[in-house]
Amino acid sequence: MTEQHGTVRLQSSLARVRGMGSAKGGTHHWWMQRVTSIALLPLTIWFVFAVAGHTGSTHAEMVTWMARPLNAVLLLSFVLISFHHAAAGMQVIIEDYVRGEMRMFLILAVKAACWILALVSALAVLRIAI
Repeated sequence: MTEQHGTVRLQSSLARVRGMGSAKGGTHHWWMQRVTSIALLPLTIWFVFAVAGHTGSTHAEMVTWMARPLNAVLLLSFVLISFHHAAAGMQVIIEDYVRGEMRMFLILAVKAACWILALVSALAVLRIAI
């Protein structure tokens, strides 16, 4: 119990700041956002030009294109890094704007959805490439 400006506070100092301070993971999270952003720049440019270059292609032509090792690796990288970047970005938005019990649920739901979608996407690319 502490007294501050004439009012009595029943919470300890630790209880007041719990959930509001650094958990020593913020720096890693910040760096990972930057690293994935930098990685996505060339991958996105490659993806946009690759898709634009195949406008009007048949399904068989696209499957043949995706089956090439370099294209499959680049497409897998693009998909996995994109979902990782999206999950991290959504986590930041949720942490900044959502309060209460829903915060942790939403973070876990977004991470689970991104993991599932990344796995399904990766399996689709691998099924075509292998």
